[in-house]
Amino acid sequence: MSLPAPTELSGCAEKLIRGRHATRAFRPDAVPEDTMRAIFSLAGAAPSNSNAQPWRVEVVSGTARERLADALQAAHAAHRTSVDFPYSEDMYTQVHKARRAAFGARLYGALGISPHDHQARAAYDAQSLRFYGAPHAAFLFVTGDGGPRLAADVGAYMQTLLLAMTAYGVASCPQGLLSFHADTVRTELAVSTGRLLVGISFGYADEAAPVNHITTERAPLEEVTTFHD
Repeated sequence: MSLPAPTELSGCAEKLIRGRHATRAFRPDAVPEDTMRAIFSLAGAAPSNSNAQPWRVEVVSGTARERLADALQAAHAAHRTSVDFPYSEDMYTQVHKARRAAFGARLYGALGISPHDHQARAAYDAQSLRFYGAPHAAFLFVTGDGGPRLAADVGAYMQTLLLAMTAYGVASCPQGLLSFHADTVRTELAVSTGRLLVGISFGYADEAAPVNHITTERAPLEEVTTFHD
């Protein structure tokens, strides 16, 4: 098989896409407003069916971030969950579960948490509702009927946003747990429309934190892709 012919952008794409990773420890330094506006403007170029752009984004910083973090932790402690997109462990196949277990072993290992220390894991999850120390968080809502097709478009927006952040030197972490308290987010941010898909913590990475140096593997091409002639 011949090697692919490089293009002007292929090297940049390799560096950008493979260089993006989830960050779980941030410095307190805020991202400048002009940088944030450039990032979210670029993310708006994401594709969507018939250019419907069914996303609504709420970004929190400063005191709004602190109030929301307090409210999220209070809701979590009270077991007051509200999930717009149903979640169940049953949605994962055995292959998915194996991949998740391998990732969990690396993550908690980097944190020094034993695989069987459920109390420490739960405490870490609760603390993550403070956005891993990130100074900003973005919440992505699906507008319209909030169905799976529209959610897929918002997923495309999310990936575009994550790559735009990477391009501007901003670290990020999509957090599914943030979406488990959708009503809390809506109340705190006075949001009246849309279904919450995910929250994304972002800022500048604390490079000294071991958790930011874990590696994750991807399934080989042949395992997930079939080329039909």
